[in-house]
Amino acid sequence: MHEEPRSPDSDIDYRSLARHIKRWGLELGFQQVGITDTELGEDENRLLRWLETGRHGTMDYMQRHGTRRSRPAELVPGTVRIISVRMDYWPAGSAVADRVLGDAAAAYLSRYALGRDYHKVMRKRLQKLADRIESLTGPFGYRAFTDSAPVLEKALAQKAGLGWIGKHTNLINEQAGSWFFLGELYTNLPLPLDVPAEAHCGTCHACIDACPTGAIVGPYELDARLCISYLTIELRGSIPEPLRPLLGNRVYGCDDCQLVCPWNRFAGATQEDDFHVRNGLDSSTLLQLFAWERAEFENRLRGSAIHRIGYECWLRNLAVGLGNAQTSREIIAALERRADHPSPLVREHVAWARQRHAG
Repeated sequence: MHEEPRSPDSDIDYRSLARHIKRWGLELGFQQVGITDTELGEDENRLLRWLETGRHGTMDYMQRHGTRRSRPAELVPGTVRIISVRMDYWPAGSAVADRVLGDAAAAYLSRYALGRDYHKVMRKRLQKLADRIESLTGPFGYRAFTDSAPVLEKALAQKAGLGWIGKHTNLINEQAGSWFFLGELYTNLPLPLDVPAEAHCGTCHACIDACPTGAIVGPYELDARLCISYLTIELRGSIPEPLRPLLGNRVYGCDDCQLVCPWNRFAGATQEDDFHVRNGLDSSTLLQLFAWERAEFENRLRGSAIHRIGYECWLRNLAVGLGNAQTSREIIAALERRADHPSPLVREHVAWARQRHAG
């Protein structure tokens, strides 16, 4: 919460304030703003069942925070409303995703990560939104989040009317698809509530069929331990050997379930310069990225969401991609140069890739 927040003023016209908040949100670059309460009982039950089955893998933080994730007032005392926002990120002019995926020599990186780190962009805008609110209300209780704390952001966004959670467990908006980031302002302001979004997946199962590793184990059910985004981003250890061939050339995240979603035909390109492609990451080859030394990794990817996986995991992922590529002298030579890398994690995956080309 903001320092020394006061209790909400009974003289404030909260309906008018909500209208101002939505207009300010659009002016600040969000594509939609919604408001919801803190009741997440059904979502909490779903989360607890998911954790009990171990589908969170090594993401221990999902359990560590207990019910603070599903009970906003436990995380930020005094919270009665959540302002939920979304911001489009599809980078205009980027290489066609399907073509990159179809080129085994190319490196595919999730489209959300091709530009600057979205955490900083979203947090700055949410702070500006809070400042504008404060200009009308005076000091109030709030805290801003964007994928950076124990928050059930998709459940809150659905309740706030921003979209519905699809069968792939991503949020989908009827007019904008799913290529967007989410953020939240937890507040102590008793703002009027928006109507929750209704689901419109119907009988479609394109995302389930498209998942390379079968991580979408049923409608609305994801086993993170099989998900390529988890394997290449969240997992810090060895990628299970049976799954490595299924990664193909996906070296940071995976967009397959979103690429096939029919609702994404309505998605628009981002208007944010920060989300535009940097360092040619939309169309680089595996060999080009694998050749980066640590200093180049740091210089090029500092300020990017990719940077947080670290250099060893970066090389680990690229080694798997090279192991899945068509054999060439260049690939064999590149893998040989990394065969004695100081990191056991890198050496293991390079050895696996070399074995794949040994025949």
